[in-house]
Amino acid sequence: MKVNARTFYLVPYLLWILLFVIAPILLILYYSFFDIEGHLSLVNYEKFFTPVYLKMTLSSFWYAFLITAFTLLISYPTAYLLTKSRHKQLWLLLIILPTWINLLLKAYAFLGIFGTFGPANSFLEWMGIGQKQILFTDFSFLFVSTYIFIPFMILPIYNALEELNPVFMDAARDLGASKWTTFRRVVFPLTLDGVKSGCQAVFIPSLSLFMITRLIAGNRVITLGTAIEEHFLVTQDWGMGSTIAVFLIIAMVVIMIVTGNRK
Repeated sequence: MKVNARTFYLVPYLLWILLFVIAPILLILYYSFFDIEGHLSLVNYEKFFTPVYLKMTLSSFWYAFLITAFTLLISYPTAYLLTKSRHKQLWLLLIILPTWINLLLKAYAFLGIFGTFGPANSFLEWMGIGQKQILFTDFSFLFVSTYIFIPFMILPIYNALEELNPVFMDAARDLGASKWTTFRRVVFPLTLDGVKSGCQAVFIPSLSLFMITRLIAGNRVITLGTAIEEHFLVTQDWGMGSTIAVFLIIAMVVIMIVTGNRK
């Protein structure tokens, strides 16, 4: 019996998905039905719909939305300017380079930058404003998170802008459209797939942040990722941590469907 070559090469990918995607999700789902004492129960799901966890979920979505919005506001003009620059590949490489640095190292770097005697406070003193508490605030958390996710927003938008046929913009100008009207009615709608991909790449990881919330926000910001880490590593309540993870996975799937390409 002959084995189709395509089927043969598909086996490693199917095994990878089964072992590292489907199996962990099923394991999380399994643990979510056990309470802290190891008894089969739905108490974790009942607990999730209490005000404490619902408030934490809304807070996670709010911070993820803010991070995505700030990242998009910075990334779209940057990506547009990149497509018009002469040395676009060099600038693109400089934007990508920070992603090669470990996230923990970048977080510790910002601890020094935003610290009491760091460059940020030195600049404020030079401006005559004086020292301020920058670390362990919403500002520091949003700033660092936005900085970390910017490359992941720029790349898909840049690719969408690069693929945009300039004939459409020329036609809009010939028909008397202003630069703003051309952007609003032609450029942005035609690059919307890139924007959606960038929002997916930023919003979904932002929901599960936990390292930055600890180091930069000082646990003042509690996200779903922080709660999962607490339940698994501190309270040892794997059932509740798994339950939060289940709802986080559901939220991620819904976001991917809503922002996905309908073609």
